[in-house]
Amino acid sequence: MGHSHSHNHSHNSQQTGRRLLIAIVLNLIITIAQVIGGFVSSSISLLSDALHNLSDTISLVVSYIAARLARRNASLQRTFGYKRAEILAAFVNAAALVIIAIFLIIEAIERFQAPVIIESNIVIWLSFIAILGNGFSVLLLRRDSKKNMNMRSAYLHLFTDMMASVAVLIGGLLMKFYELFWVDSLLTFAIAVYLIFVGFDLLRDSFKVLMLFTPDHIAIQNIVKEVQKIDGIKNIHHIHVWQLNEEETHLEAHVDLEEDTSISTFNIILSNIETVLEKKFNINHVNIQPEYGKEDPKDIIIQD
Repeated sequence: MGHSHSHNHSHNSQQTGRRLLIAIVLNLIITIAQVIGGFVSSSISLLSDALHNLSDTISLVVSYIAARLARRNASLQRTFGYKRAEILAAFVNAAALVIIAIFLIIEAIERFQAPVIIESNIVIWLSFIAILGNGFSVLLLRRDSKKNMNMRSAYLHLFTDMMASVAVLIGGLLMKFYELFWVDSLLTFAIAVYLIFVGFDLLRDSFKVLMLFTPDHIAIQNIVKEVQKIDGIKNIHHIHVWQLNEEETHLEAHVDLEEDTSISTFNIILSNIETVLEKKFNINHVNIQPEYGKEDPKDIIIQD
């Protein structure tokens, strides 16, 4: 049995935590202001933006907790530690985006059928403040969002919030100068559709990781071709490839050897397998079961 692994932690988790805390405080302030302003102005788009901000605040708290859990060490009871906490947080946050968007669409349709007069000045000023707050939070998390699915979910929440606030600001200006109050419902509908679009994409990606699906960029057939080129290997089968999180891709498989080799010889073969898998497929955790002359199915994939 062979096993190998390597790590490449590419972001400073403590700095990420501090940036998340700043974003949480900013979003909480914006949410409270928009809720009050939404009721005073009777603007459903402002209230929808506030609801979105509230969901963002909750999602950022979930992301912060998940990031802290992910740093905990493994134990006898939790041999992988909490490395999947951030993937789970991304899934929950993405699901929340889609659910909230559906409720906003329903509310927008009802308000479109019965539009009301809206205090546009409040809408304009509060949306402008929200743009500044969310814009600053987006800049804080932009770098981390490129490296981590959990941070990307938080970043997407904040980015869509900022864009929603821009839309609300435009709507406030149209209502103020042209009295087009139906724009409020139209903008709410547009914001909700966009939320579904970005939320579903992240929901799908995090679902694939949680379900142990083979990563999209890896073709099992190519792994078989490359590994079977290595001297001493007759066949590779019973292959499983999955992501534990975004930093760790695992492979386990059975390798049928051409000769009845010693452990020291197999170690050389194993080292060659690890090199090929890491360089060509970015697989950094390898678990191989060596076999020789064993009578069992040699299919690439076997349902265990």
